[in-house]
Amino acid sequence: MGNWYDHLATWPQVASTGIMMFSAVESRRLYRQVADQMRALIERGELAHGSRLPAERELAQMFGVSRPTIREALIVLEVEGFIDIRMGSGIYVTARPAPAADAPPEDFEGPFELLRARAVVECAIAEEAARLARPEHISVLDDNLARMAAALEDRRLALAIDREFHVIVSSIIANQTLNRFVGSIHDMRMTPYFEKLASYFENTETWRAAMEEHRVIRDAIALGDPAAARAAMRAHLDQSQLRLSASFGEEPSDSTIPAAWRRVGR
Repeated sequence: MGNWYDHLATWPQVASTGIMMFSAVESRRLYRQVADQMRALIERGELAHGSRLPAERELAQMFGVSRPTIREALIVLEVEGFIDIRMGSGIYVTARPAPAADAPPEDFEGPFELLRARAVVECAIAEEAARLARPEHISVLDDNLARMAAALEDRRLALAIDREFHVIVSSIIANQTLNRFVGSIHDMRMTPYFEKLASYFENTETWRAAMEEHRVIRDAIALGDPAAARAAMRAHLDQSQLRLSASFGEEPSDSTIPAAWRRVGR
């Protein structure tokens, strides 16, 4: 059967160094390209049912991409039913699935791409909101925070209130285009793809942390401090990315990885 790297080495994306490279990013997103390559190996039987994949760290090195890209690719494959991610244990190939009806569409943005877009737009929104906020806006934010504090154990409700907070901040500027953007980008989290990722990393404590970050944003806006509001929003989105960047499970040492996998990237 040969090892996985023997088969990857026949593909045009692999450089002569033996390290997984992409000559140019195609119109399809990078994480989808990685998912395609891993899926093809499973469908051809090169990765057998029940076999364990290396940790994200190892996969990122093999493919020459970032760990967030690997994480997004793995979530696609799990939603499609090709792998099973077991927190604290590892990532395993499952039996070949039937075609998935709820797989993310080809052009769907990954969570880290969305967070980068939010960092560009929402930080500027918070900065401008601090210049324009009136007492009635702060009252609405306070009501939102109070309801958030009571909803930390209800993920669906917390998610809705979280969305509402960011739309409230945007609404201070009174620009409907910005409101629609902020609302729609938050609505992208309501998909099987995001639901699966969130199921690993969102819990009462992460929602509590998000609420406290919202409170810092609220305070900066209430003080009329644009620089502090921008920094608080950026810190919140950075922390959101870190929460989604936690490892799926254990990081096995090389001694627990089959030799065929360890040869990848040499």
